[in-house]
Parts: sequence; C-alpha cells; structure tokens
Amino acid sequence: VLDCATSICQRGKIEQYAREGKPTPAGQVVDRQGRERTDTDQILLDLVTGECALAPLGGVGTELGGYKGYGYATVVEILSSALQSGNTSPDLVGVDRETGKKIPMPLGHWFIAIDITRFLPLEEFKTNVGVLLKRLRESAKDPTGPGRIYTAGEIEYDIGEQRKTDGGIPLPRALQKDMVDLRAKSAALQSKYPKFPFET
Repeated sequence: VLDCATSICQRGKIEQYAREGKPTPAGQVVDRQGRERTDTDQILLDLVTGECALAPLGGVGTELGGYKGYGYATVVEILSSALQSGNTSPDLVGVDRETGKKIPMPLGHWFIAIDITRFLPLEEFKTNVGVLLKRLRESAKDPTGPGRIYTAGEIEYDIGEQRKTDGGIPLPRALQKDMVDLRAKSAALQSKYPKFPFET
C-alpha cells in the first residue's frame, strides 16, 4: 500500500509545525506572488483562503522537477475526483471561502487492485520484489546520512516499535491542550477520557 500526499508535504505536517512552534521549511509552500513561505501559522490561514498552496513533489519551480510532481498530482486528482464527479482540491478546504463557515470535505478516493497471478506466479513476484528492495537497501549510502537506506514503511515501523518501548506517542503541549479543550466541550469525551495519560 502506498498512501501519501502528492504535494511535497501534507497539510497535517504544516499543522504539526504549528503545534511545535516551528517555521515551515522553505520550498514546501508558495503564495500568489510566487514567494516561498515559511510563516507556519499564517500559511494555515492562507491555505484556506487560497492565498497560498502546497508545492507538488519536487517543490517550488522547475529546478528540482516540481513540474513532474505537478503532473503526478494532476493524474491522481483526475482519478480521485473527475473520474467520479467528485470535488477537486480547491473545493476541499473545509471552509466556505465566502462566508468562512465550516463545511464538510467530501474527499474522493481511488484504489487499484492487481491480480498478480495474471502476470506471473505470486512466489516469483515476491522474490522479484525482495531482490529489488534488497538492492535498494544495499545501494551506496550518503556518508553524512543515517547509515541506512529505508524502503517504504520501514521508518514508520521502526518508530512504532520504539514508541512501544518508550511507552507511547509523544504529544506536543499544544496538541495536549487541544485534546483537553475538545474533551471539555463533549460529555461523551469526558465520560470516555476522564483523564488523559499525559495528565498527572
């Protein structure tokens, strides 16, 4: 399964930067004047109004292949919206741009399932993929890098295992506050979560 944004980063990453009080790295967001933006809190507001946008894979401009990412994103958009007469990205901000009122975001999805055995025996396919992944991991490594080449899902798996050892997922203080504030607004949440693990 490959599940990822077709932008260089997803909105959730920008929200994480905001919770951590960090600037957004340059090259991930561009505004209507063509400027690369790093002012995280304002970016989140301007994404809703359309004053800025997330850059495609490859980043802002053409030097690093942003146009290729733009092409990939367009294909995914066609499959996830046009193919099913769904809403396109400009209509999926969760807010009515004229009134500022929150509205639902009916996201479109597109899935493909391939019957591998129509092409070759399943065990042969698994061997082929195993060889490919092994070669990727054994490629020459950046001498200043982490000393390991990861394939899809490995970093997340390792982090998950480490968090089991460490006792859970670290939550930034801003997110803890949001959780407490949300619980205060809902009797059901108050009943289900009278105390969060981070509340000592």
